Amino acid sequence: MARQDKVFAKCARVLVPFIALLYFVNYVDRVNVSFAALTMNKDLQFSPSVYGLGAGIFFASYMIFQIPANAVLVRLGARRWIFALMLVWGAVSTATAFVRSPESFYAIRFTLGVAEAGFFPGMVMYLTYWFPQSYRARFIAGFMIAIPLAFVLGAPLSGLILQMDGTFSLHGWQWLFLIEGLPAFILSFVVLKFLPDGPADATWLNSEEKQAISSHLAADSGALEQDFVSALIDPRVWALGFVYFGINFGRYGVELWLPQIIQGMGVANLTTTFVVAVPYAAGMAAMIYWGRLSDVRGERIWHVALPSLTAAAGCLVASFAQIDIVVLLALGVVVVSLLAVQGPFFSLPSSYLAGSAAAAGIGLVNTLGTGAGGLLGPYVIGRLKEQSGTYGSSMAVLAVGLLFSALVVLALGRMTRAPRPALES
Repeated sequence: MARQDKVFAKCARVLVPFIALLYFVNYVDRVNVSFAALTMNKDLQFSPSVYGLGAGIFFASYMIFQIPANAVLVRLGARRWIFALMLVWGAVSTATAFVRSPESFYAIRFTLGVAEAGFFPGMVMYLTYWFPQSYRARFIAGFMIAIPLAFVLGAPLSGLILQMDGTFSLHGWQWLFLIEGLPAFILSFVVLKFLPDGPADATWLNSEEKQAISSHLAADSGALEQDFVSALIDPRVWALGFVYFGINFGRYGVELWLPQIIQGMGVANLTTTFVVAVPYAAGMAAMIYWGRLSDVRGERIWHVALPSLTAAAGCLVASFAQIDIVVLLALGVVVVSLLAVQGPFFSLPSSYLAGSAAAAGIGLVNTLGTGAGGLLGPYVIGRLKEQSGTYGSSMAVLAVGLLFSALVVLALGRMTRAPRPALES
């Protein structure tokens, strides 16, 4: 193994598992509302549109605060900023246990979006401080493996917590928010002690290793856009934002409704949480394989377009299928495809941008993608489900969004010539 490979492998061993743990907690606190809804909606008499708007309104504030949050991270440093974010979102997530009305549900979800807005784009940018372009898809996928883990581990855990219904006169969904919000609060203090702001602050790297990282990153980013404001008007960044909008329009539309879709097939609540975990377990392997394959081939565009097209096909099948097992398999394909796409996709912004431009660009991409896509996906499903009584029409709409993503990223690939990373074995 080349010396530089050893240095970056060492950084990955130390950082990626820890960041993945933080993102696991982040994601559980974002999507546990989908499992709480199995009983919460009935207890609080929430209609499909009320739940859909509440689940999605998180992404409205998440969208608004993306870019400002990344700007703060650049100025304040990753360690202190991530500490503050986790402290606040842990408290807000726990407070969700005490919602009583649609208005309080909307308010708490909006506040949670504010608190979580800076974490994911901040962590993607943080990885650019440590790893050159040719390594990023695999390591971004390694950190984002927390998404399927949040369902593989978090879904059954949520199902078990829901069984605590009536303990100390609290509903099971209230226990779910109380218990699952606590880890973020605790881990925030671990971040304050453990997470270095960058390689220069890492006590576990020697001076030679720090210099090797610095030299390699400088060579990697010398020709890239560096200006914060310029990144915000770069048409490539906006195109990537639209691509990620379609991806997350489909992903969060399925993700935040999947437990209720399965429950509607006559499956018991606890069993539902275990069924949900199955496609996410497959998605973990898909993320690692597809991210590494993208790095090895030095190719991003088709590694984004193909999973988007496969997910669109899955949504289309789910919209027409009349047999429950076929719908489940089709939605499983959607889940796996939209997990696999993450590593290659988030390697694209940093192939154009570096430094403060990366902070702005990644923030903008995630604003359009996770913010707008995450807001509209769950809401559209709720509205169409309430109007039609089925999920068929909403699945067809999600398929259109995913097809749009594939077409835009392919057009972007034709119109631009992003730097191709060196092949790595």
